[in-house]
Amino acid sequence: MVDWNLAVATATRLVRPGPEVSRDEARAVVAELRRHAKASEGHVRGFTRMGTEETHDTPVLVVDRPGWVRANVAGFRELLKPLLGKMQERRGNTPGGAVLGAVGGKVTGVELGMLLSFLASRVLGQYETFAPATRDLPAGENGGGRLLLVAPNIVHVERELDVEPHDFRLWVCLHEETHRTQFSAVPWLRDHLEGEIQSFLAETDVDPMTVLERIREAAQTLAGGRPEGEEDDGGRSLVELVQTPAQREILGRLTAVMSLLEGHADFVMDGVGPDVVRTVGEIREKFQQRRAKGASRLDLALRKLLGLDAKLRQYRDGERFVRAVVDEAGMDGFNRVWTSPNTLPTKAEIAKPADWIARVHRRSET
Repeated sequence: MVDWNLAVATATRLVRPGPEVSRDEARAVVAELRRHAKASEGHVRGFTRMGTEETHDTPVLVVDRPGWVRANVAGFRELLKPLLGKMQERRGNTPGGAVLGAVGGKVTGVELGMLLSFLASRVLGQYETFAPATRDLPAGENGGGRLLLVAPNIVHVERELDVEPHDFRLWVCLHEETHRTQFSAVPWLRDHLEGEIQSFLAETDVDPMTVLERIREAAQTLAGGRPEGEEDDGGRSLVELVQTPAQREILGRLTAVMSLLEGHADFVMDGVGPDVVRTVGEIREKFQQRRAKGASRLDLALRKLLGLDAKLRQYRDGERFVRAVVDEAGMDGFNRVWTSPNTLPTKAEIAKPADWIARVHRRSET
């Protein structure tokens, strides 16, 4: 269904070059990011009161844009195995399915590579929850996982914002280290999230060509094949190919979890910031302006198609939830959210933190 090697090759060929830096500057950036990632562990543990030094078994990798592509393709390939196997079986039962699969796999590989080349220049850092270990990309021993810091993108944004580079690099590391702490300090979280995703994929009853056509639309937009002002049908994103009520329910729970995780990371990076990042106020203000301003119409169209506009809402809504709960119940009161899947907030509770406080704290007190 997908030629993964071709996807990597295509993305690597098309990805934009990073900012100009000398060899010595590049080495210095990599070394500093590694130092900041290590220092962030203690800062995040102290602020969140989560985990210990022994909880981290996942590596920190400072990568370039092609390195980010390779890591994500490995993760996608692992996570999507059940769905792609189902789609392959369906196609194999149709006349000429094997030939169509071979051709379609290459087409989809090229188009997926185009999308990854677009994203590879925008991601500052990422905790890969489901990453399998590869020869070039190590992962944690207990179920995978690795923290990626994309050095060229961090340098590009710090220059674009005209902020103090050392402060900005530490600020980014604080955010990503929070995600690493969330999964390493809460052992059940990874399995819970994977279970929800696999349940969602198991419910999928989509004609393979429908999924491939959605990828093709995104790639055509990226390549300029569709006028920038023209809407895709219904303005739906890739993640909105929801066919059943069960999938809508699962997607609601996933949205709530992702809002919690992203909002918590934003809250922590700003909470730790004043003590260790001298210019955190300036960085946050300029970064928020950059998020709000967006970019070209083409960039905005792709954000919509890929669901990235939803991710921006998750940062905002989740951070509001965390802040409201911490203000009302304190950090220890908020940390009850990590007790079990039953104490995670619902999508409705993300919007109304008082309802989560009433449910979880009242239950624990009875």
